[in-house]
Amino acid sequence: MEKQIGNTTIHLDQEGYLTDFNEWNESVAEALAREKGITLTDKHWEVIRFVREKFQKGEPLSIRSIKKSGVVDVKEFYELFPGGPLKTVSLIAGIPKPKSCI
Repeated sequence: MEKQIGNTTIHLDQEGYLTDFNEWNESVAEALAREKGITLTDKHWEVIRFVREKFQKGEPLSIRSIKKSGVVDVKEFYELFPGGPLKTVSLIAGIPKPKSCI
């Protein structure tokens, strides 16, 4: 499905994840975060950038990899991205839902 965010048209799958990594930008991230009730802070951006970098390198994402990253501890990760943090940060970061998520 298509969605208009500002001057950008993005394409989403049935669960709301971007289908084209290259359609992502910070404005898209802000809009997707707002829809989840999240106002992005510097700490959110740190985690988002880490997740995007891991994806670009082809490295699998998991709660464990976030914990080991040193970017954020698990408790804070859940506070920053409530209600399924790995799924939520992936959606906001413009990457596919991790295989480890149901």
